[in-house]
Parts: sequence; structure tokens; C-alpha cells
Amino acid sequence: MTASLLILTDFFQAANRALDYATNLARPLHARLVLLHVRRDSALDPEHFTGNFSNLSKEAVALALNSVARGLPVPVVAEVGYGRVEVAVADAVARHHPALIVLGRPDHSNLPDELVQTTSLDLLRHSPYPMLVVPHLVSSTAPPRRVLMAVDGEPFSLGAHAGTMQELFTALKAEVTVLNVSAGRHELDPAALESVRQTGLLLDLPPAHARTVTNASPARGILQVAQPHDFDLLVVVARERSFLGKLFHNSVTAELLLDSALPILVLPAK
Repeated sequence: MTASLLILTDFFQAANRALDYATNLARPLHARLVLLHVRRDSALDPEHFTGNFSNLSKEAVALALNSVARGLPVPVVAEVGYGRVEVAVADAVARHHPALIVLGRPDHSNLPDELVQTTSLDLLRHSPYPMLVVPHLVSSTAPPRRVLMAVDGEPFSLGAHAGTMQELFTALKAEVTVLNVSAGRHELDPAALESVRQTGLLLDLPPAHARTVTNASPARGILQVAQPHDFDLLVVVARERSFLGKLFHNSVTAELLLDSALPILVLPAK
């Protein structure tokens, strides 16, 4: 079966940047894109308050989807979903079994973090699935190669997604740097690199680099290293406790999703 990437679009800048990034991923994967626009008609939708809300007519949506699909250099399927985004996405995932869900991160710089209700956080809470979030300022013309993978040093499993993620890393010919953030140690924790090796993600790739950074805040430490001039993609491993608890918005994953200057691939782990 042909691999696919599920792309959410509302036709704003962030979604367009995410589509560019996904198109560059699709080429080495020989994947098709599933372009999904969700009509969010509820006046209570949180995006009404951030200004990132597309309220196009059905006819306008159909024209926009067709226009976007015609301009892409890879195979595309375009669909329209209705109602709550997380429900529409879950339905599309069940039918298409994509390797990734891809979406853009709009500009929330003028809003306090407490008021930001992002689609990515809602999706992770509702049904954890490998997800790539692309900031609105990211412009890409080639697949990502320089990958920074942040781990906590504890063993983890990617479950049913392990094979797909290994194929992704191999297709990208990724140059992986494994990052471990420590509150007090300056030397690298060997368990950090070993935890990634055990998943099989590094098979058939050049030897991974290893790096450690000292910071009392794991998220701040990761963001300190995850700079666009050094890396093309940030990968984080999110355990269930990170996005199912009541304090989700204060978790490391949530902070990275809000503040990362790099596109961020979130891998839900067991």
C-alpha cells in the first residue's frame, strides 16, 4: 500500500508552509498526500478567538482544494471533514493509515500561552499519533536531513509506528543527533543514545551524534539547542503521562509545540 501523509489545511500561511514541508517529505518516501480541510462551523471553536479560522463556503473550499492539489508535484487526495477537528482527523486516520499527521502552527505571538488552544494539543490528547507541526515562519525547499532527537534516557517503544518511523528516517538519510537534557550532569548519559538505538530508528543510518545540555527546565534546554542554523527537524518522544494528564499544557511537549523554531515531530511512546 502506498504510504501517505495526512495534511490539515485551512489555506492560511501556516498550513501552506506545512504543506510545502510535507511535499518535500513525500518525495523520498514516494508517498501521497491526503489534504484534509475541516469545516469548523461552531461559534464556540477556540480558533475564533485567535483569528485562525477559515469560514469559506463549500464551493470556495472545493475550489481552493482543487487549486492546491493541481499545483503539487506528488499524488494528492483532497477531502473535506466536518465538525470537531479531532473527530474528523481520527476518521481520516482510520481510513488512510498515514505515516504522519502534518499541520501548521499559526502565529500566536500576541497571545499569552494560557489562551492558546492549539489543534496539535487537542489531537494529541484525543488520539496520540505521530504528528509533525510546522511553525508558520518555516520555509523549506528540501527534505530535512539534520535531525535533533530529544530523549529522557528511559527506554521507550514506538509500538505499531516503529517500522514507519524507521522508513522515514532511512528515506531522509537523516543525520541524527541524540540530545539528553540534564539538570546537573555535564557528561552524556549513555542510556539516552542506547534508548534510541533500541527502537531501530538508527538502522542503516550514519552513526548518530550524542549531545547533552544542562538546564533545570527540559523544554528550555531543548529549545536552547534546537536552532534552525544547526538542525532542520526536532523529534521528541512524548510518553502518555505527558499528554493525558491534567497538566498537559505545562508539559515539556506542550511547551515545545508552542515555542520551537524548528518543525517538531512528536512520537507517542509506550
